Amino acid sequence: MLINPWDAARDENEWREWLRTRDFGQIAVNGMDGAAPVVVPTHFLFDGEEIVLHLARPNPIWAALEANPAALVSVYDDYAFIPSGWRGDSPQTGVPTSYYASVQLDCLAEIVDDKEGKAEILRRQLAHHQPAGDHGEMAADAGPYHKRLSALRGLRLRVVEVRAKFKFDDHRPEVRERVSAGLAERGLPTDAGARARQLGRAAGG
Repeated sequence: MLINPWDAARDENEWREWLRTRDFGQIAVNGMDGAAPVVVPTHFLFDGEEIVLHLARPNPIWAALEANPAALVSVYDDYAFIPSGWRGDSPQTGVPTSYYASVQLDCLAEIVDDKEGKAEILRRQLAHHQPAGDHGEMAADAGPYHKRLSALRGLRLRVVEVRAKFKFDDHRPEVRERVSAGLAERGLPTDAGARARQLGRAAGG
């Protein structure tokens, strides 16, 4: 991913705070024997140091990871198409662009197949996704879920490098107000997030 200096995360805290409220993305791993990459959309838990998740045993990602444990987790949000007229004096002079936030984490994978290891990953995910505890007991040999553990595999991803990009024209104050107003008026599903991110970065947040 190309990251121009003005689009880079201001510091580690910016991308960590953004990622803290996002727990769905795509895992990409190298394809087998020159095939296209395997890309899997999934929920995950990032605890600040590692990513944990589980997937069904038939998933094609496992063979690819066994051949090469390198994996990329990609998360994006707050995206919006910005029309040419919002970035220039007229639609004929402005240059359209895309706004978006994206964090990519290079990882090394460890596949988890023992029952207790898988149960521990699921306990952590349930604690994150259902913090009220409104679910059954998650244990390796008890509770309503343990018989299903054989149908899945766990995955621990150790993060080795992070790339973060926040592309919102915050380095161009002359277009900020016009774009912000346009996003507010248009009101597409992701426009509010893009506008909030643009204004937050402009304010130094």
